Amino acid sequence: MNVAYFDLKTQYASLRSDVLYSLDRVCRDAAFILGEEVARFEQEFAAYCGAKHCVAVNSGTSALHLALLGAGVQPGDQVVTTANTFIATAEAISYTGARPVFVDIDPQTANIDPALIEKAITSRTKAILPVHLYGRPVDLDPIMEIAERHGLTVIEDACQAHGAVYKGRRVGSVGRAAAFSFYPGKNLGAYGEGGALTTNDDSLAQFARALRDHGQSKRYFHDFVGYNYRMDGLQGAVLRIKLKHLNEWNAKRRELAAIYRELLSGAGVEMAQDDPQAECVYHLFVVYAENRDFVRQELEKRGVQTAIHYPQPVHLQEPYRALGYANGSLPFTERASDRCVSLPLYPELPEEQARYVAEALIEVMEGAFVGAGK
Repeated sequence: MNVAYFDLKTQYASLRSDVLYSLDRVCRDAAFILGEEVARFEQEFAAYCGAKHCVAVNSGTSALHLALLGAGVQPGDQVVTTANTFIATAEAISYTGARPVFVDIDPQTANIDPALIEKAITSRTKAILPVHLYGRPVDLDPIMEIAERHGLTVIEDACQAHGAVYKGRRVGSVGRAAAFSFYPGKNLGAYGEGGALTTNDDSLAQFARALRDHGQSKRYFHDFVGYNYRMDGLQGAVLRIKLKHLNEWNAKRRELAAIYRELLSGAGVEMAQDDPQAECVYHLFVVYAENRDFVRQELEKRGVQTAIHYPQPVHLQEPYRALGYANGSLPFTERASDRCVSLPLYPELPEEQARYVAEALIEVMEGAFVGAGK
């Protein structure tokens, strides 16, 4: 059996007629930048997240950047975050001129460990930027309490967590602001680049709307130097269609994840644990295995495609070497990067293929240590 790591074509086939109709409408209206489709998507996504505002932009990275700027993060400030993430989390901090301060993860969840945050706070700390990695909500309550004690802002990186729930609330509605990515492979993916900022803060939303559009509050009148971070109308139209299916798709992801968890229990791989008070949406299903490269090679021989998210943590990436984090400084983060394997998981993945993936991995793990020594 051949199992693709990911498949966007099957999803498109199921949406094709609706998508083509909506794209044609955008083209007929010539509403290519922002426009009605984007405005309606902003309203619908804000309501979905339980937030007052949604500001649609051209990428999740841009959304993070605007959220940090809206929170007043400036050159010389520090932002506490995780290194177990895509580099865009740290890049957005760097764009503001601030410095990312990395703390280790909780090995049970692969998310930032709230117990380590307070000791990383200094007089220059301005914000905390937790990441809902792989669609698994961070334990936000203790982070919000720490932020309140120290007068800090919490910005949620929800770029992988569309629809995830923490203690009855959707992520993206808990911190002062949140950022989402609509990169095509995300749970809610555009047909190109896209992102959004959500917030309940009126002034931050107003600032972000101007900032994404060259700093203008009305056409050709610019209050400050801004950016060209606008979402295009075609992406707004696609996202409106897909948003209607998001809960269904997330439910299917959870069903497939449950199959993996059941079959892989005791199989010699580790799996991050879900908080019973939260609802993970499984943007990725990641296992942790010794002899990772051998395991991937053997799975490939059995027709199973896999990926790695992420092979090198951010604190050890070349742009952030100057911060002084040595190998071994974040041991749980580094261990996760050395051992992580992302298995196929998407709503259209047939259950029999998920079972085959699990069975193949069990078979590989039985010989992993022997094979690694050859």
